[in-house]
Amino acid sequence: MESLKIHNSLRPGPPVPFTPIEPGKISWYACGPTVYDKSHLGHARNYVSTDIIRRILMHYFGFKVKFVMNMTDVDDKIIIKARRQRLLELEKKKRYSKDDLRALALAAFTSYAAANLPLLAQETSKLDETNYAALCDTAYRSVLAGGTLSGEGKPGDGEAKIKMHISNMDAAAEAVKKDAVFPGADEILLPYLDSLYKETIDTRDQSMFTDLTKSMEALFMQDMDNLNVLRPDFITRVTEYMPQIVKFVEQIVDKGFAYEAEGSVYFDIAAFEKAGNTYARLRPDSRNDKSLQEEGEGSLSKNLGGKRGAGDFALWKQSKAGEPFWPSKWGNGRPGWHIECSVMASDILGSRMDIHSGGIDLAFPHHDNELAQSEAFFCQHGKGEHTWVNYFLHMGHLSISGSKMSKSLKNFQTIQDALSTTYTARSMRIVFLMGKWNDGVEISPDMRAQADNWESTISNFFTNTKSWLAEAGVSDGVRALSISPDKPATGLLADLEQAKKDMEAALVNSFDTPRAMLVMLKLVNSTNAYLRDNKDADLGQVEAIARWITKMVGIFGLDANAEAPYEGLGWASAISADVDPETAVQPYASVLDRVKADVSKLEIPSDKIPTLLAQDPSKEFQSIAASGSRDIEKLALPYLRVVSQIRDELRRVVSAQSPQTKKEILAITDRIRDHDLTNLGVYLDDRPDNQPSLVKFIPAAEQIATREEKAAREAEKGRKKEEARVAREKAEHEAREKAKVRPEDVFRGDERYSAWDEQGLPTKMKDGSEVPKSQLKSLKKLWEKQKKAHEDLKAKSGL
Repeated sequence: MESLKIHNSLRPGPPVPFTPIEPGKISWYACGPTVYDKSHLGHARNYVSTDIIRRILMHYFGFKVKFVMNMTDVDDKIIIKARRQRLLELEKKKRYSKDDLRALALAAFTSYAAANLPLLAQETSKLDETNYAALCDTAYRSVLAGGTLSGEGKPGDGEAKIKMHISNMDAAAEAVKKDAVFPGADEILLPYLDSLYKETIDTRDQSMFTDLTKSMEALFMQDMDNLNVLRPDFITRVTEYMPQIVKFVEQIVDKGFAYEAEGSVYFDIAAFEKAGNTYARLRPDSRNDKSLQEEGEGSLSKNLGGKRGAGDFALWKQSKAGEPFWPSKWGNGRPGWHIECSVMASDILGSRMDIHSGGIDLAFPHHDNELAQSEAFFCQHGKGEHTWVNYFLHMGHLSISGSKMSKSLKNFQTIQDALSTTYTARSMRIVFLMGKWNDGVEISPDMRAQADNWESTISNFFTNTKSWLAEAGVSDGVRALSISPDKPATGLLADLEQAKKDMEAALVNSFDTPRAMLVMLKLVNSTNAYLRDNKDADLGQVEAIARWITKMVGIFGLDANAEAPYEGLGWASAISADVDPETAVQPYASVLDRVKADVSKLEIPSDKIPTLLAQDPSKEFQSIAASGSRDIEKLALPYLRVVSQIRDELRRVVSAQSPQTKKEILAITDRIRDHDLTNLGVYLDDRPDNQPSLVKFIPAAEQIATREEKAAREAEKGRKKEEARVAREKAEHEAREKAKVRPEDVFRGDERYSAWDEQGLPTKMKDGSEVPKSQLKSLKKLWEKQKKAHEDLKAKSGL
């Protein structure tokens, strides 16, 4: 096997060789979510991509991975959201007159505009719900039309923020107009109430914060389960590590790499670098970026005083009124963002780790600060720099309309909503697999179409392979193929061996999943092409390919029902542990019983029918169940095979039956295929030349959707046909009515003309001038056409 190479943010450029600290083992810390809101597709991109890499390392390369992830349950965003929600709840309990409530909403309205829509700032003194729309349109017309604030380039985060703020203002303006301030104007009231009353909140009771974070953490974990993301081996929470965080900061101070100022503790970048250490190892070009530095400190900590260096960052923040706090030697305070990661990761993984990962937006200042404070903590003066992380992996952004998808921009679709309306867990993962984990991804219709094509191609291959094996009477798989190491593989086996080599080349190249997905698709397509040209292909070779594809999709986490080492065939279909096999197959057995009862009532001259009706598949089922199998497809197949055989025989003899019997037989065979089995997720693929039908397991939802799409197409076809008939009849009616007019009268009464000859043709224009010859020629043609139509109508009518 080639040596694994990984893109390492600490070593910009091509992938570098991966060498774990301890052979065969990997220690990994992943930055988890800040749990203050529902998770969106941007989070899915991060954590699903992380999960894919983790699974590849474990189940393809065979590493034992120790995976730690934190839950950030103390943060400026959490403080602000929880506090604002509490203040809004209190405000809604107050008794307001209609005028007072409107005054409150308008004060919040103008305050929000002044803070977030600078082009409206000069208008805020006269801004209200009646003139807002016109003023906003004038100020931000170009942005709303898809342009940029500067008038150049493509819209990005700045434009997305403007649109978000305008959306909030739109909702508030409508709410004020309708006297429905609560909840319509909530988004503008939240920051306004916070500016008025934030210091009045008693934060000794931290339940307002913990209630929020616990509920959001539970939703996040449910989202991850629904996306088939493996649970971390360890989950750490900031609130559970406060004493350790304080001690960690104390040690950094004691080593001379941090200092206290006005109740807060700051990391001393100058002292750190003077001691021979490197700061901003991930993003050295960003170290003086003021906007990123301020973002890193958080919105509650802007313009902190007492810092020695402009880039120095807070390890411990003095808590202000209205903020949660914990005791320390510097007074009541709270941790700076990402000091908790240094503490918790080091507590679980020690002074060094193989991998640290997170979203690319955290690279600077968050991860650069985290590296610096951790290396400062473990630094031994005079012994050189300490390496805390060997490989830093940063997942690329997910973009929408050119902007990063984020909670703060409110341009996101929640995972919960996406899974209920747009994606399945598998289809979403396929989309992410089709992009490199460290590249930005913008989901486009073309990408979705490619992902859907990939999934349907693989699914159809699995379904067909299992059907062929079932038809051949193979229940446990074709016996191991005899492949001689002395002879090169040929045919399909040669394609499989090449695919395995290509797959390895893709995965050792920093987990190149787009290439890996193409390898599988190419193998399935070439196999399908081979099978079309070779009807007597070796079923064992086809199965070997299907089992390898099954293993790879399992490794990539595309089958939530499968478990490592993924030795099955196709998408797993195991019944749940609390359901016994007999109960699980009852619906299939019931279909067979109904079919037998219906067919036994028919008088059909067939030697095979009585034999087929006498079959008892329960013994074969019992044998499969006794083997310990919980594969519902295997367990149900004995019953389905008999149903299919009975139906095939009915189809074979139907043409020789009486009209009434033929009608009854067709009703039964159609019902079996289109309803009885469809509702169980089974499809009977009818084949020509009296070949037996193939039993295929296709999810009921897919079949029903296909059936409904077909019905919709037929209905649309019928609608268009009816519209065409109505239009045709209308045109015919209008033509008949027009044909009733005598040619002598067709132009009379037309105000454009003032005189006509005996045939009714115009001779003078309205102004008394002669009708132009060119016009008269056209009028003559129309007159002759009318004459013919009138005479034809008279002839048809017998007049």
